[in-house]
Amino acid sequence: MTVPTSALPESLAKLVQRFSRVTNPKQGYEQLIWFSKRLPELDEADRSPENKVHGCTSQVYVASALTDGKVWYRGDSDSQLVKGLVAFLVEGLNGLAPDVIIALKPDFIQQTKLNASLTPSRANGFFNIFKKMQDQARSLQSESHADLNALGSLSSPPSLESNHEGPEKVTD
Repeated sequence: MTVPTSALPESLAKLVQRFSRVTNPKQGYEQLIWFSKRLPELDEADRSPENKVHGCTSQVYVASALTDGKVWYRGDSDSQLVKGLVAFLVEGLNGLAPDVIIALKPDFIQQTKLNASLTPSRANGFFNIFKKMQDQARSLQSESHADLNALGSLSSPPSLESNHEGPEKVTD
């Protein structure tokens, strides 16, 4: 079942529409390479095991942060085409609330028509990158809720009750 692009967040819907108009695999590759060149360089610190996307033939890293309730991604790959897939998802998902990202179904990947021009391992990698980004959004949302709960517990001042009566006598 395909999801109408109107049901997708606007940034992602625009990208899906753009790629769904591709008429041949070469055009799809060209667009992915163009997108890959727009992706900012990923800091070496972000190339960590927790940011590595598993299930990809290429080396792929996706880092995320939550700012003002919105998720912001950064990513990279050693393959130009896969880097284009990362850039597609970064551009489509950046600035969305975690719950929006978590609720997305991967059906939009089929709508891009990129599966027709990607090898099965790259198409699977596209899905794995998306799932990694969803997992990161879920973690960021959990951390945010934990932080809010911790702040909530600080709202009542600690008790000043004492178990003894009066000040202790100081002796010289």
